[in-house]
Amino acid sequence: FHTTALGVERIRRNLCLEVADVVAWCREKALEPDCMITRQGKNWYIRSSGCEITVNASSYTIITAHKISENKGGGR
Repeated sequence: FHTTALGVERIRRNLCLEVADVVAWCREKALEPDCMITRQGKNWYIRSSGCEITVNASSYTIITAHKISENKGGGR
């Protein structure tokens, strides 16, 4: 995994994170036992601990991340 400087800021803002290493934080979420990883088109979607992380399937760039609510449907 990797991301851009703008990606780091976008992820921090969207998830209200105050961690120094956003990429390591995302990696930890992807390794959690309850994590669900799916692929749709050109992206991987990692759902874990109330958030969804979007990763480009060919470059493994973390594009964005969002909080997800429990009442949202199956989605992806």
